[in-house]
Amino acid sequence: MNGQPVARDNYLKKLIAFRDSDVIKVVTGMRRCGKSTLLDMMRSHLAKDGVPTECLLSFRMESFELEGIRDWRELYRHVVERMPSSGKCYLFFDELQEVSSWEKAINALRVDKDCDIYITGSNAFLLSSEIATLISGRYVEIRMHPLSFSEYLDFLGPTEVTSRYAVFGREEITPLDELLDRYLQFGGLPYLAISGLPEREMKDYIWSTYQTIVGCDILAREARRGRRAVTSRDLLDRVCAYLADNISNPTSINKIVGSLNESGTKTSHGAIDTCVSALEETYIFSHALRFDIKGREVLKTGGKYYIEDLGLRAYLDGYRGSDSGRALENAVYNRLVIDGYRVFTGHMRNAEIDFIAIGDGADRKFIQVTDTIDEEATRNRELRPFELKSLEKVAAGYEKILVVRHGDHPTDIDGIRIVSAVDFLLGRF
Repeated sequence: MNGQPVARDNYLKKLIAFRDSDVIKVVTGMRRCGKSTLLDMMRSHLAKDGVPTECLLSFRMESFELEGIRDWRELYRHVVERMPSSGKCYLFFDELQEVSSWEKAINALRVDKDCDIYITGSNAFLLSSEIATLISGRYVEIRMHPLSFSEYLDFLGPTEVTSRYAVFGREEITPLDELLDRYLQFGGLPYLAISGLPEREMKDYIWSTYQTIVGCDILAREARRGRRAVTSRDLLDRVCAYLADNISNPTSINKIVGSLNESGTKTSHGAIDTCVSALEETYIFSHALRFDIKGREVLKTGGKYYIEDLGLRAYLDGYRGSDSGRALENAVYNRLVIDGYRVFTGHMRNAEIDFIAIGDGADRKFIQVTDTIDEEATRNRELRPFELKSLEKVAAGYEKILVVRHGDHPTDIDGIRIVSAVDFLLGRF
């Protein structure tokens, strides 16, 4: 383990590309996915490029120094007082959603001062209608995620990846499948990847991450917004646990309501809808909508929920180590999202396909995910959706991929590419 932050170049390059442009750079993502470190790396890049230290100003809104600032006017005055009298300034604001009407201060700074502005936030409410209306067309969102599996290996240390092993320098050779097991259980939070913590301490860190998200980013925020349905900690925890236990399963608000009512937790459609919306806003879960393959349209109802970090899923599921196939499906979904695809679950009248991934132009992939295809019955079940006429017509000319976790298998079956889970998650497909 190297113990040092690793540059996440795909995100850093995006910030650099928008440097000195008349747009506010807004980095969003769940807590502890690396947003603050990304701003630090951008600041270091600017310093190496010759920007004077006094023109690089950071404002961490959760620090003691700024504890009393909760109004946009106070924030504006505080920033202006720190700015030098001349020279372009680069302003970095971390967790800005803590300041009421913050967008007014940011817009005023953009208009009044010669500055380049960078912002992070752990709640999608950060980019709600207020800011979209006030500075429409003058901000760019850079959505940040926990580590992909390939980034995870980078964070573990200088690594040479062979077909089946990761070689860390000359001291440690670890099977990639073992590292994937660890990744599927403890997730991709950057600190855990570089810290070398024992398992007990990793679980404690994941626990504290969840408590911070629920306490600071949901309950406190929803109370300020007056959405009382989410001020019930018990209900929110139950909804989180339900979604974590049902990743990759078709899920609806009605199903959650019915399940909780059956277990003795009396609730309503409105309360659950508000809870799920809050969980999506804080980037814990995302909703993969259903795509009607025959009708070639996105359906308004149904779909599946996937969790942003599998370490949170293991925590919420009690570290039971079960349903590894569904955890793998979640990891494949996350990889596709990180790669920039719009990801849907495929719906046909008599079958489902795990994912339809739509990229730029003609880039479209139809993907199934499974633990193994060693048994003929399992292989036939997983290949069947690709063979249906309703899919063949729509998928003609597009990639069809079956992602397999375990076992030896051919690389192609009747035009369907068979890719190992490790290779897929490393982008080798």
